[in-house]
Amino acid sequence: MKKLLRIYFDASLILRVTIALVLGVIVGLLGGQAAADWLAPFGDLLLRLLKFLIVPIVLFTLMVGINQAKLGSMGRMGRKLFGYYVATSALAIIVGLSVATLFEPGSGLTLDESAQIDVPDNPGVAQVLLGIVPDNIFSAFTEVNLLGIIFTAFVFGIALLKLRASKSHGELGEHLYRTIEGLNEITLKVMAGVLQYVPIGVFAIVAETVGKQGMDTILSLGNMVLVLYIALAVQFVIYCLLMRGFGVRLRGFFREARTPMATAFATQSSTGTLPLTLNAAQRLNIPRSLYGFSLPLGATINMDGAAIRIAISAVFAANVVGVPLSLMNMIEIVLIGTLTSIGTAGVPGAGIVMIATVFAQVGLPIETVALLTSIDALVGMGATGLNVTGDLVGSSIIARTERKRGAIADAEEGEKAEVESSV
Repeated sequence: MKKLLRIYFDASLILRVTIALVLGVIVGLLGGQAAADWLAPFGDLLLRLLKFLIVPIVLFTLMVGINQAKLGSMGRMGRKLFGYYVATSALAIIVGLSVATLFEPGSGLTLDESAQIDVPDNPGVAQVLLGIVPDNIFSAFTEVNLLGIIFTAFVFGIALLKLRASKSHGELGEHLYRTIEGLNEITLKVMAGVLQYVPIGVFAIVAETVGKQGMDTILSLGNMVLVLYIALAVQFVIYCLLMRGFGVRLRGFFREARTPMATAFATQSSTGTLPLTLNAAQRLNIPRSLYGFSLPLGATINMDGAAIRIAISAVFAANVVGVPLSLMNMIEIVLIGTLTSIGTAGVPGAGIVMIATVFAQVGLPIETVALLTSIDALVGMGATGLNVTGDLVGSSIIARTERKRGAIADAEEGEKAEVESSV
């Protein structure tokens, strides 16, 4: 037993996660629903551990990052980040529409008129923007309202920065900063321990997902799933081209990014994977002042994978009812889908909300969403994996542009990852 444990802990994290993914698929196919039910608690434990870390790691990382940067550079990085999110979301929808138009998923299927689907209300962009400012700080933490937590950390981080610069309370500000920095380091230590459980949790989640879905479901809507993953691959290639164009080294990027990518794929949760994504950003030498707000914000509103899902689902629905989308419909989907991916931030069942909202706007029957729910997990895995990849790509590109400006200090670039030994 000791020898097996030694082999387990000595192996790299990504190797363990990769083996867990493969074994999870095999066990899920062979064990079916029985395996899914038995392994479900182990997967739930991983999700709980990751969510347990979200509040402290976002709060302390962002506050420390703000106090290591100039406010002017943060404003510039924020503008770049928002531009990247809007541009890549629109591009993702265009990619999805193009690939789906080429392969025509849904052709030959018929709509079940009796199908019912409950779609949560879409709060809209205005309500999401209002939700950034929590009416109760503690409720933002207990409900894991990422936008609210980001706002809180940003406001108190700037206040701390001003306090440190004041003549009368500068010493007190430095003591508070050191305390918060220490709390951040403690959080990273806890995360290093949680990382050891990630492969076990990933194995359980994949086995549960495959066991519940089964081969019948996969084969019945296999064309839809295949087309979606082709579109995801195209967007992935675009990411690689963008990074090459901005001078980001692909090998180094994927060496650090592959663990959160694989975990997001298995867990179907951008928010749940956030601790691992932040860890990867630190190991990529992206400054805290950037990734401290870019990654939590991206996990909430930057959904390139979900955008592709919207586009392909729309073409799928149009083919099922036998009414091809016009050019004007496609333009509407690009515009509405880009806004909707932001307007449904943090809403439970956000994927269904986005798809239903777009369907309603372009006149597609909501009942077709019921067909897509049977493959929701398989589709969500790929979409979430791309969501997290897009967040890290954007942060890496913006960090690269800031380095070219000389806006990132050498000391900030040289930050060491506390969890390096565990990976």
